Amino acid sequence: MMKVRQHRYGRHRSQVADLYLPKGDGPFPVAIVIHGGFWMAAYDRHLMDPICVDLVDRGWAAWNIEYRRVGWRAGGGWPATGDDVVAAAAHLQKLADDGLPLDLTTVVAVGHSAGGHLALHLASRSPVPLRRVFSQAGVCDLVAADGLGLGDGAVRRLLGHRPADVPELVADASPAEHLPLGVGQVLVHGEADEHVPLVLAQDYQVRAAAAGDEVELVALRGVGHFEHLQPGSSAWAAVVARLP
Repeated sequence: MMKVRQHRYGRHRSQVADLYLPKGDGPFPVAIVIHGGFWMAAYDRHLMDPICVDLVDRGWAAWNIEYRRVGWRAGGGWPATGDDVVAAAAHLQKLADDGLPLDLTTVVAVGHSAGGHLALHLASRSPVPLRRVFSQAGVCDLVAADGLGLGDGAVRRLLGHRPADVPELVADASPAEHLPLGVGQVLVHGEADEHVPLVLAQDYQVRAAAAGDEVELVALRGVGHFEHLQPGSSAWAAVVARLP
């Protein structure tokens, strides 16, 4: 039977993560799992629980992280939200040093929607080397996302301003501004996604490839936004097939 234990990587109530471990001695490769929800406090890491269970069944440890989000007393917004993802990744080294069976030579990041944005953000400054980053219907360009009005102004809530008014925050927060990331990236996106349109991933792939990054775009016909959270879906199968 798998083990699941909550760990704290900071003092804020949202600075926690659940570590899922397979049975056995390990060490196990690690997937840093990052949930979406347009960075809003109404959504939390438990969106990703089914994916974490599936990863464990495949012999992976899953590090399902929470972070400060946008909303009443949630403490989020930029840069706090991005800082939390980096801090949570850094905490893996402490867990390994404490004797937990984690193979930190094989670490990937998997993020859905806003979590895809955060996974790509992590790739540019991860304190542990990442073998690959998976963006599931990810918000990979904040300026373009704001221009499309995604999440009824979600980008503006994250930044606290219109992107045009805070270019320094955009330069720090938007993965499209970090290129090249220097990490292999897989963008899994549904052609029928009405929440985060496929064009975001398509345009990002072009920019990333021009910058010299290795980026694979997996566009799935008939797939929307939430199938990525279902282990039996073609969207999740596309991730599993590309795990290192």
